[in-house]
Amino acid sequence: MISSLPSVPSTPFVPSAAISTSAPLGAASPPSVTAPMTSAFGSPVTQLSPALPSLSSAPGPPVFSAPPTGPPISGFSMTSTYDITKGHAGRAPQTPLMPSYTALPVTGALTSPLSQQVPMSAPTLASGSSITFPEDHGDPQGVGVHNETSGGGLWGFIKGVAGNPVVKSVLDKTKHSVETMITTLDPGMAPYISKESGGELDIVVTSVKEIKVAAVREAFQDVFGMATVTGEGGQSNIAPQPVGYAAGLKGAQERIDSLRRTGIIHQKQPAVSVESFIAELLPDKWFDISCLIMEDPVHGIHLETFTQATPIPLEYIQQAQTLTPPDYNLRWSGLLVTVGEVIAKNLLHVNHTDWHMAFTGMSRQQMIYSAAKAIAGMYKQRLPQRAI
Repeated sequence: MISSLPSVPSTPFVPSAAISTSAPLGAASPPSVTAPMTSAFGSPVTQLSPALPSLSSAPGPPVFSAPPTGPPISGFSMTSTYDITKGHAGRAPQTPLMPSYTALPVTGALTSPLSQQVPMSAPTLASGSSITFPEDHGDPQGVGVHNETSGGGLWGFIKGVAGNPVVKSVLDKTKHSVETMITTLDPGMAPYISKESGGELDIVVTSVKEIKVAAVREAFQDVFGMATVTGEGGQSNIAPQPVGYAAGLKGAQERIDSLRRTGIIHQKQPAVSVESFIAELLPDKWFDISCLIMEDPVHGIHLETFTQATPIPLEYIQQAQTLTPPDYNLRWSGLLVTVGEVIAKNLLHVNHTDWHMAFTGMSRQQMIYSAAKAIAGMYKQRLPQRAI
């Protein structure tokens, strides 16, 4: 009975899921689970395809990856057509290799970070990323304003410096120092320099000796900043070597009066007169002193002062007295021969006009300068403020 039944060929068992999902012959293979990598400069296209369960593993719950905490550091593709100057309106970007990152909106299921392509095109510069550096668009109007402001600031600074009284004082002192050096090296330049840069204060010294004129000029310019100081030869009408304070004062005043009488200086001209004399301040102790008179008729100012006393050896005084005749008509005011002339005859290396340096180490010009600066200070205090 059993042997009479026809035989049925055995067919292997095939699951229905495999039969229903198998592709026909000649059909394309199913798409990959992940989206294909697009060009780094194209728009990202994420293809969400149904995930196929692995035939070799048991199905399990779906696993979702966590969202990225920062910009990806991999997955960038640089092709041969990459040009860092593109996407910036023809200009080279400020940061050519520093892209800006923009988070893409999440739709549907979360995918792997590799499926989120990061665009590197120029439009993302306006995304507001904190690491994007804004680029100057070169506004001509803005540049013009900047240049104008810069130019105005520079000229404003120069004008401000020029009008600063402190800077002006420094410049005046520097100018005076240069003029002093020139007049020291070439005394003949003094009148020309004083006329060019003297200032409103005009002083005449009643002597043409450079020792006196230079000392008074330097003193008044130190006190007033700018002053015109020139020398004119005045006559003292007393003995060549005055003796005593009274003779010294008379000789200095007579020099001023003689210049006014002869019309060399006008009656209102401020003048400074210097006259040297000797005086016996202690028994058999003689000193050389200079008297300075400052006279300003316009403001009614008359000042007197003296230089420091320079000791003179007694033998030189005695020689000068011996060389003066008893019937000398100006004997009442002093001696016929000066102490400097006597010293120059005894000491050949000493100048008769400036023997003070050999005896004290301080020149006569320095002594006159100290007294002239003191009298210039007193004169400035007594002048009205509008006249300074």
